[in-house]
Amino acid sequence: MRFYEFAPTRSIRVRWLLQELGVPFEAITVNLIRGDHRRPEFLALNPAGKLPVLVDEGVVFTESIAILLYLAEKFSAAGYLPRDLAARAQVNRWLLFAATELEQPLWRIARHTALYPEQKRLPPEVPLAENDFREMAAVLERHLEGREFVCGEAVSVADFALAYTLDWAHEAKLLNGFDTSRAYLERMYARPNAAPRIAAAFASIDA
Repeated sequence: MRFYEFAPTRSIRVRWLLQELGVPFEAITVNLIRGDHRRPEFLALNPAGKLPVLVDEGVVFTESIAILLYLAEKFSAAGYLPRDLAARAQVNRWLLFAATELEQPLWRIARHTALYPEQKRLPPEVPLAENDFREMAAVLERHLEGREFVCGEAVSVADFALAYTLDWAHEAKLLNGFDTSRAYLERMYARPNAAPRIAAAFASIDA
């Protein structure tokens, strides 16, 4: 199993699950700063030029959420994806919530503050995206009240996805006032097999 990653990206989600599962894998760094993701050999794996990528038994998997689901299905005995249909639907709900409702405004903020060339940035987009995030974060905050995990009584792949997204929001200074979510974030990253947090991942980069 080969895992292509770059430390601060959504690779964190997949590395986290791999570490929780305790399965052997070969980690291959694709340095985005150096442009490794634009090299022909990587584009042959993922024409989108994005991370993470997992190659298992000759099959290439892209998109962090899809990889999480694949691994949870493959190693189903670990219990990170419920077998009950209704419980699984709840896990899928929060996976999609993380990717669409929470992550998208964070991407808009990142693009218009750092990723786009300065002449293409639209500063008014930033407060709009921040408000969009806070509205959806409030939904999660209410849901997490009185819960240890986002779904049911046990950790699931939805928790790994959400914890990473909340850490991203923490880096963007958008979790003020969301005390329940912040406590959940700290609790998740206190797990013994947790992946590095985003700040530590950035600090580890060798450009």
